[in-house]
Amino acid sequence: MRTTEILALSQLPLRAEELLTGGHRLALVAAHHDKLGIRVVYLFVAGPPDTRTELHVLLDPDRPELPTLAHLSYPAGRFEREMRDLFGVVPLGHPLPRRLVRHFHWPRGWYPMRPDAGPPPPFGEQEGPYPFLEVEGDGVYEIPVGPVHAGLIEPGHFRFSVVGETILRLKARLWFVHKGVEKLFQGRTVAAGLPLAERISGDTAVGHALAYCLAVEEATGAEVPDAARRARALLLELERVHNHVADLGMLCNDVGHGILNAHAQRIREQLLRLNREITGHRLLRGGIVPGGADLRSVPDVRRLKAIGEDIRELTGLALGHSTVRDRFTGTAVLPADAAREIGCLGYVARASGLDHDARRAHPFLDHRAPQGAVCGGGDVLARFLVRAEEIDDSLAMIGHFAEELAGPVTALGAPPAPGTGPRSGVGLVEGWRGTIATRVELGPDGTLRRVKPVDPSFFNWPALPVALTDTIVPDFPLTNKSFNLSYAGNDL
Repeated sequence: MRTTEILALSQLPLRAEELLTGGHRLALVAAHHDKLGIRVVYLFVAGPPDTRTELHVLLDPDRPELPTLAHLSYPAGRFEREMRDLFGVVPLGHPLPRRLVRHFHWPRGWYPMRPDAGPPPPFGEQEGPYPFLEVEGDGVYEIPVGPVHAGLIEPGHFRFSVVGETILRLKARLWFVHKGVEKLFQGRTVAAGLPLAERISGDTAVGHALAYCLAVEEATGAEVPDAARRARALLLELERVHNHVADLGMLCNDVGHGILNAHAQRIREQLLRLNREITGHRLLRGGIVPGGADLRSVPDVRRLKAIGEDIRELTGLALGHSTVRDRFTGTAVLPADAAREIGCLGYVARASGLDHDARRAHPFLDHRAPQGAVCGGGDVLARFLVRAEEIDDSLAMIGHFAEELAGPVTALGAPPAPGTGPRSGVGLVEGWRGTIATRVELGPDGTLRRVKPVDPSFFNWPALPVALTDTIVPDFPLTNKSFNLSYAGNDL
């Protein structure tokens, strides 16, 4: 159920506090340029039962300002900083008003999401060094890492303040590859928006495509056939499995057990080839379309069973090896209170004891969602165990859906009549990293007026420095992989 409330600016903090204390979380904040000025939409969600509450506030076009909610919600403070950098909206009273998205060579006063922004101007001179908090004291030194890294990893800058090998403080600086995805959506047809949604974060093609399609379908009032819903759920779990398997192997590799990683990547390759058989693409692109799904085949249940046994043998070998288990145990603990305050999602939250799962809170299919793998340790071992258990759950669900579908699926709902539907919609999906939220507004001609996607990495990146406090520098690669956050999904 989605409800909309139009508020005066003075009413916003109190109503937001009521929702947050009532068990809702802030999933998304999106600014819109309307004829009367800038309108800001706050999406609060809770479930089960599936509950979505939107708060809309209209800003003064001459002075686009609003009261900050940072004191109520840590994610709200980050959304506000992002909105200031891209739209020029000022959050009054924000405790950390410095830039988040805009690097210091971005021209001052240029806000790329404003309709009058024009083409990007030349980058200016660097205004000064990024204001990293300096830690001082006897024996304290800094280790800068990045933003350019070895291999194919996207850019991010990490600055460690260290004594000996102990990390006193880590600061992550992202947004080196800001791509303007939200701007690229504007004016596209619904069909032309799908390839862009699939590429928000390449390893989450299904999750972002599904969140986008659910939002579009709600905005247009489209009905999706039951077979297509089941096919979508199957693809979502396939994406979860191949990503989790890769992470299990790379976590073993980071503690010196390369042979287990080699076997994990061997299994992942089997899954990627299976993906191609099902949708024609190794990363499952093309399987989810607005109004339905398109599967060339469904997985053979016996084949899934063999893959599951292979994965369980791999995890058993890893957890039975003293070197692996000892290095995972107690490393980079993220306490439950910190995860809750930061607003963590997905396996990062579940490994710290927070049972958040959109498959139960916001289901798009009437089926029994998994109870969920929750572990209270909060360390690398907990994040490993949660992934391993989620793989088992996902394989069971894939087998169930495969038996129900029993063959190729090309299922599309009847297109809605022109001009029908509420013209805005929200999609909430439990992607493999966590809950993805996408909000869509359509123009009078049915094209995309505004699309706001939020990857779970936006919520989880601030937790990485917290988990690394008081660990040692050699733990950084292992901890970073245990979070495995998306640069692309964060740097929209």
